[in-house]
Amino acid sequence: MKHFLGKKLNVKIAAALFALVLAGCSSLRPTEAESVHTYLLEAQFDRTVQVKPIPLVLTVSPPRAVPGYDTVRMAFVRQPHRLEYFAKNRWAETPAKMLGSLLVRALELRTGFNAVTSADGMVKGDVRLDTEITLLQQEFTTSPSRLHMKLRVQLVEQTSYRVLATQVFDAVEAAPTDDPYGGVIAANRMLPRLLGQIADFAAMNGISLSEHRK
Repeated sequence: MKHFLGKKLNVKIAAALFALVLAGCSSLRPTEAESVHTYLLEAQFDRTVQVKPIPLVLTVSPPRAVPGYDTVRMAFVRQPHRLEYFAKNRWAETPAKMLGSLLVRALELRTGFNAVTSADGMVKGDVRLDTEITLLQQEFTTSPSRLHMKLRVQLVEQTSYRVLATQVFDAVEAAPTDDPYGGVIAANRMLPRLLGQIADFAAMNGISLSEHRK
């Protein structure tokens, strides 16, 4: 009888030890990655804009971004001079890279250049448009929060490398909700207006250059 009870006790102890080992192993397993929300920069443009023909080819350089914004991480601020990033929300690609195709599209639709090409193509244009993101952040220093974006744009004559014009475009759009998705909505509402202003800037200086060459 004592032998049977001892054997039964040993089985219970072994089972308890096995359970502890399993628990220890499970704690060492990597936890499943938490879902990350990924967003796009997008814009719809008015196709009915009347433009003046410009007998020049415009080349668009790939946009760049200053440190802090050259990343897929979505930046926000809660106090001046302190840049933070959302942990579970990100851009699908760096904003500078996504901006490139949108900028080309806006220039095609809203200017009268003979052609608008990307700088990574084979065609060398008469003028080149350089763009740099100097600010792109959701600001919670106001209520409601807002999306703030600044672009430094420069137009260069290709043959002489002469800078024709430089301008900083500063745009702000209130976010419909105080969360990352609200910032994305604000950015995409703002982009058609902002890129339209850049297109007008390029067209005005392109017309001036073409008339000067006559």
